[in-house]
Amino acid sequence: MSPAQTGLIVALYFLVLMVISFVTGKKNDNKTFFLGNRQSPWYIVSIGMIGASLSGVTFISVPGWVGATQFTYLQMVAGYFLGYLVIAHVLLPVYYKLNLTSIYTYLEKRFGTWTYKTGASLFLISRTIGASARLYLMANVLQLSLFNALGIPFAITVAITILLIWLYTFRGGIKTIIWTDTLQTIFMLTSVIITIIYMAKSMNLGFSSLVETINNSELSRIFVFDDWSSKQHFVKQFFTGAFITIVMTGLDQDMMQKNLSCKNIKDAKKNMVWYGFAFVPTNILFLSLGALLYIFANHHGLTLPERSDDLFPMVVNSGLLPAAVGVFFILGLVAAAYSSADSALTSLTTSFSVDILNHNNKEITKRTRIAVHIMFSILLGITIILFRIFKADSIISTIFDLAGYTYGPLLGLYAFGLFNKLQIKEKWVPLIAILAPVITWVLAFNSLNWFGFSLGYEKLMLNGLFTYLGLLVIIRKQ
Repeated sequence: MSPAQTGLIVALYFLVLMVISFVTGKKNDNKTFFLGNRQSPWYIVSIGMIGASLSGVTFISVPGWVGATQFTYLQMVAGYFLGYLVIAHVLLPVYYKLNLTSIYTYLEKRFGTWTYKTGASLFLISRTIGASARLYLMANVLQLSLFNALGIPFAITVAITILLIWLYTFRGGIKTIIWTDTLQTIFMLTSVIITIIYMAKSMNLGFSSLVETINNSELSRIFVFDDWSSKQHFVKQFFTGAFITIVMTGLDQDMMQKNLSCKNIKDAKKNMVWYGFAFVPTNILFLSLGALLYIFANHHGLTLPERSDDLFPMVVNSGLLPAAVGVFFILGLVAAAYSSADSALTSLTTSFSVDILNHNNKEITKRTRIAVHIMFSILLGITIILFRIFKADSIISTIFDLAGYTYGPLLGLYAFGLFNKLQIKEKWVPLIAILAPVITWVLAFNSLNWFGFSLGYEKLMLNGLFTYLGLLVIIRKQ
């Protein structure tokens, strides 16, 4: 597909988003920006959350990841569903009962200001890194398919990417995001289905033979029970998946802000449960795409790229598939990347405004909120360029690895707050939130030599445990 065609597709796509932003952003104040006046239909929120949680990482990285881990990612997905049930029945009732705008306000009510600011800061760091990693994928593909041919450097590509997000989110906030995410989810899943159909046709595979081919492939292995030292062992992946969901969805302002925009707790629970159900077949679809990409490349004698994240773009641009696949690929990728990044930018603005700037419950002005929105746009751009400098390979692996260190203390703080009534000397909380990840990193770095196996994504649980134990040390005597 030519750069002109790619540019036209992206331009038309953003024209649609701008129209949605204009319609949903009329006469919006901060309350509408942050919570959409709590009038979001739960089923629209649920569809949009699928796209926001999958993002460009799933669109690009999960299919490429199949070559190294087969379908074992489904073990983690099964754990995700358990995590969604915990969120629906444990965390959401707390958030709605306290009528929260930022979920980290809970930490202030339970412990005090030091813990509150620590929790919010952990989210700001985590979400900035995660959103930047997802946008890095998007910017990379746009650079290869459009901006390289125009002689535009990567830094300008990033600036354009961030500017487009800012333009359609700065007015409507979460009220706009609910609807744009839904549209983006539909585009993303349509793109995957279209790509699978055309790849199957090129290899003369009907539906039944397609399923059989994938099932008979060595890439379709799901369960690992025989090697405890493997990062893909079922027990490790299942419980890691559950805890990753609890922290990266239930303790994440980005994902919970959408839930808090529902009309009531009943709708929010329905949204979470149905979203959890839909997440399983959606990931099976992406893993099937991944297996088929490797089978397709082998069938046509294509040389596999060094970076697994480059496999999907390489196949689409190989010239072996119709131009329509390229069109839907660009649409799907743009939709996937922006469905995550736009809500991340909105939630970062919300959290910083409410949690960091909101001293003594003073109302945040619209002017201040817009300034914060611009600040985080610039910060995301800088972080994306850092990803480029360090040449990150499989982004999904990188995100889960970083989440183990940044979200772990949040897991410990919320677990301690929810499951006992002890009070703590909270001025020590920031130190514990630093020490727990450091101890976890030391163990992870030396685990193979000390214990005979490598620590995987279960670092998240260890980090949370160390945080919990640290809080026990600073209990305040009654």
